[in-house]
Amino acid sequence: MLSAADIATLWLTFKVASIATILMLLFGTPLAWWLARTQSRWKGVCNAVVALPLVLPPTVLGFYLLVLMGPNGVIGKLTSELGLGTLPFTFPGLIVASVLYSLPFVVQPLQATFTNIGKQPLEAASTLRANPLDTFFSVVMPLAKPGFLTAIILGFTHTVGEFGVVLMVGGNIPDKTRVVSVQIYNHVEALEYNEAHWLAGCLLSFSFTVLLVLYSVLKTHPVAHQLK
Repeated sequence: MLSAADIATLWLTFKVASIATILMLLFGTPLAWWLARTQSRWKGVCNAVVALPLVLPPTVLGFYLLVLMGPNGVIGKLTSELGLGTLPFTFPGLIVASVLYSLPFVVQPLQATFTNIGKQPLEAASTLRANPLDTFFSVVMPLAKPGFLTAIILGFTHTVGEFGVVLMVGGNIPDKTRVVSVQIYNHVEALEYNEAHWLAGCLLSFSFTVLLVLYSVLKTHPVAHQLK
């Protein structure tokens, strides 16, 4: 059975994933829209930067975040001057690391969806004298609902399963930064395989369920179907 410590790590993990997903949507949506629409020569560079966590070992990203957010890093000096202290081994630091590591799982589905919508709906809205903001919220967002669902599910589930980055930046502090992936590692290291099975089984069931929902939506919606 799950212990009180295991339940605490599950709660903390879903809390981190929820906050990180909201932030990724806030920052990732305008970024994905720009990438889908721009003809800038910087588009390739931005795409590469966004996709970097997909190919970079998590410990490498975690190490550089640790350096940047540490007391001698650029971000660390800024947060210290603002009276916020340093971010490593704190809950906010865990959020920052999770957002940066999972961002491509939000940006790329949204970018693909925005691209697949095409120009025709936007031109139709323009002929009706809708401004860009009205067009986005009244035309683009309804058409992009499956893309947003894909981004939310992939961003959330990927954050839940993080290990290397969260261990490097957040550490292993009970009730503060110890997420479920780290707790499973602790159980295995202590040869507590039964406890590890329970936690791993919870994640397996959760991941399978959300992916089943995702592919059901992709199968039934024509715009989302193009993302498969």
